[in-house]
Amino acid sequence: MPILVTGGAGFVGSHLTEMLVQRLDEPVVCVDNFNSYYDPRLKRANAAAIGKLPRVTVVEGDFCDLEFNRRVLREHQIDRIVHLGAYAGVRYSVENPFIYEKTNVGGTLSLLEAARGQAIQRFLLASSSTVYGMGAGVPFREDAPLGVPASPYGSSKRAAELMGLTYHQLHGLPVVCLRPFSVYGPRLRPDLAMTIFVKAIVNQESFPLYGDGSIRRDFTHVRDICEGLFAALFREGVAGECLNLGHSEPVEMRRLIDMLAESLGKEPRIERRPQRPEDLPITCADLTKARDLLGYQPAVPLEEGVREFCDWYRQWHQVS
Repeated sequence: MPILVTGGAGFVGSHLTEMLVQRLDEPVVCVDNFNSYYDPRLKRANAAAIGKLPRVTVVEGDFCDLEFNRRVLREHQIDRIVHLGAYAGVRYSVENPFIYEKTNVGGTLSLLEAARGQAIQRFLLASSSTVYGMGAGVPFREDAPLGVPASPYGSSKRAAELMGLTYHQLHGLPVVCLRPFSVYGPRLRPDLAMTIFVKAIVNQESFPLYGDGSIRRDFTHVRDICEGLFAALFREGVAGECLNLGHSEPVEMRRLIDMLAESLGKEPRIERRPQRPEDLPITCADLTKARDLLGYQPAVPLEEGVREFCDWYRQWHQVS
């Protein structure tokens, strides 16, 4: 039966769609509204590529629209949903909180409500490691107490999780909440740190580093994230659960910059700036639950992933 992927033209969505087509015979319906949070031409290029794949249908529309959601589910006889669509970006959310409430909370509610009463076999809700917030124990464990989210983005993702778990409890909708950690890889969004660093290093321009570079992030390759999503889409006994998808090996930002510079063969020009209050000092996934319930095991070492990303960036942008 057909699978719906919201945010299907985005970074993770386009990779997941490719994996679904390679491994399954089911049709895949990708929904995206091609908003201007970052250059829509990048998502249009992704959509054009996945739209050429067998059994893939790209539908332009907004999952915040309840009637649109109902029509897509009905017309395409959707069986499983992967809800990747969202407004992302921690720092942007600090200055623009209302769009995160509207899209990440209200939009998720619209999709949940459309799915309620339908014969949906699985509803994957892509959350975020930012739900753990300030004060959460490290490594981040799904069933341990959460801290206070440090940004409206993190708060909106936690609210979306709670809405999804409520629909599971109240209506029996088989919701699974996945918490990805610092996803990277080819087609990475231009607003994320790794892309910003690589672009600046390639062009020999200065770039900002907030704080002393000791902030640590649990960088996880997009292929590993998609493996976790694929497993959660079909594995029994996971409905109603929250699960981490990370690498469990956090790396300091200054170490990441050194790795990127080494791969690119150029010196970084770092502009030091004060640490920002919305940045968690560390993200680190405890993978025990994901291993037990999904068989999840990240396979791409950061060094290998960084080289692949740098090679892709230079090829995509035709720079040396």
